[in-house]
Amino acid sequence: MSSLGLYFHVPFCGRKCGYCDFYSVCYRKEQAELYIQAVLRNIRHYSDLSRCTDTVYFGGGTPSLLVPEQLGQILDEAKDSFRLAENGEITLEANPSTLTLEKLQKLREIGINRLSIGVQSMNDEELSLLGRTHTAARAEKAVLEAAQAGFGNISCDLMIGLPGQTPQLLGRSIEKMAVLPIQHISAYILKIEAGTPFDCDQIRGALPGEDAQSELYLKAVEMLEKLGFSQYEVSNFAKPGSESRHNCRYWKCLDYIGIGPSAHSCCGGKRFAADPDIQRFVESPAQPVTVTDEAPCGFEERAMLLLRLREGLLLSNFPEHRKAIERKLPPLIKAGYAETDGERIWLTAKGFLMSNSVITYLIF
Repeated sequence: MSSLGLYFHVPFCGRKCGYCDFYSVCYRKEQAELYIQAVLRNIRHYSDLSRCTDTVYFGGGTPSLLVPEQLGQILDEAKDSFRLAENGEITLEANPSTLTLEKLQKLREIGINRLSIGVQSMNDEELSLLGRTHTAARAEKAVLEAAQAGFGNISCDLMIGLPGQTPQLLGRSIEKMAVLPIQHISAYILKIEAGTPFDCDQIRGALPGEDAQSELYLKAVEMLEKLGFSQYEVSNFAKPGSESRHNCRYWKCLDYIGIGPSAHSCCGGKRFAADPDIQRFVESPAQPVTVTDEAPCGFEERAMLLLRLREGLLLSNFPEHRKAIERKLPPLIKAGYAETDGERIWLTAKGFLMSNSVITYLIF
């Protein structure tokens, strides 16, 4: 039987960033405690001791607003209700402004062994534009203290295609970030989400054009590869052995259970999502969920997700679709979007940049 992953959506933020459309609410101490109790109830509700749970991920929101003791309660309950692997990956997303050396040491003590730090940029003007509460110096301090506290698996987020961003500005951010004691970088192209504060003419008008955005992305890929961070997914780069094991579950259609308002799950042959409502979550014996897919992980979905990974798609796993895929492949290879060794197909950095169009053409 396959292993299992656990995801906890922590919906609290000190301040909402203008580009973010993830479900979150303003942090309140009393509501956070009610949230913890609801999470513990749901852990018991989904309890599964029949198979190994080898990844745990605290996402948000800003999970690092919770105190280590609260996170420790969740992990202790998870150890009782799930068979957590001894060498499991336990990730906490963190805002640099919420981290101190003492807090980081306590996070290590309760079992957190991977940090995903929302740095976004090493340029103070860009950070101000994004509405971040930290400076580049504060982000650097947080990473250095995390390493001092004993974290040997640290990831930083980097945003590409910001208003006014030039290749030179992006390059300096990458250089400053890459020399820190980190093992992983998630580099995301800024996407304007409908209904967010960034969804306005002023921001849209300041964004780099499509060609400039492409140049920024390809520059980031090239620089990160040279600095030892190999691209293993459209937006993710890692030093050898430091790929995000939990996120790879999503791309490989492996089972995971999500707990918390708006958290998604793929388990038991279905996809389902918790209601994005903190009040309903804390008041309900078990989180209210809606089934979003009665039969997930069919050919199209699996192929699309696998092609997001540098390792790509193994044709022998899809014998009934092999000939159709091989017929469509030559123009993609000629255009520099894809490569193959005859058995496996993978996208190039240029292909990742056009991944939605390339994958749609190849699979549908």
